[in-house]
Amino acid sequence: MGLIHIEMFATLDLVGQAPGGPDEDPLGFPFGGWQVPLMDEVAGAQFDAAYEGTDALLLGRRTYDIFAAYWPHQAGGENNDFATLFNSVPKYVASRGRPDLSWAGSTHLGPNLADEVREIRERHENVKVVGSLNLVQTLLREKLFDRLDLWLHPIVLGVGKKVFDGGAVPTNVTLMAPPEASPKGTVHLRYGLADGTPATGDMSAPDRGAANTE
Repeated sequence: MGLIHIEMFATLDLVGQAPGGPDEDPLGFPFGGWQVPLMDEVAGAQFDAAYEGTDALLLGRRTYDIFAAYWPHQAGGENNDFATLFNSVPKYVASRGRPDLSWAGSTHLGPNLADEVREIRERHENVKVVGSLNLVQTLLREKLFDRLDLWLHPIVLGVGKKVFDGGAVPTNVTLMAPPEASPKGTVHLRYGLADGTPATGDMSAPDRGAANTE
């Protein structure tokens, strides 16, 4: 069984909306492109490494449309490695509408997203979810993911759509590797989905480190 692997850029207040440019989100968000001034070579290398072994993309409609308009025209350019990867692997699009599937290798998922994601996991080894905030919130809520790479950037916006909006549920995760920080302060956190639900404890109890699972 393969992995559903979410890659998510977020601010310290966990805003994940439109990190890459002002045109990513047409809803009047005033900070589109907030990630760009915080990028550096170290974070870029970490991001490149995160895509090793990717054999499919799972995308929401808006991210798919952005990618489909950009990546087919980048072959041979500065971002050729990503262009080659994104253009060659299967693309699965979660959308209630009818997206234009002219990007080679694209498939529109049906209304039963949970069953479709489970089938994709059986079909591929390493499925990346990029951007696609609405889709990510569904995957988090339904626990339809295996890995969450959260790239926290040293900025607070105070407005914007947050990663865990939209009905997040109590979920245990486990840290898969030590956090990595870039020179400009981006911290790369890698979590895996863990069993069970969050436990509680009592800081005033003699054995205050013990968890209460009742």
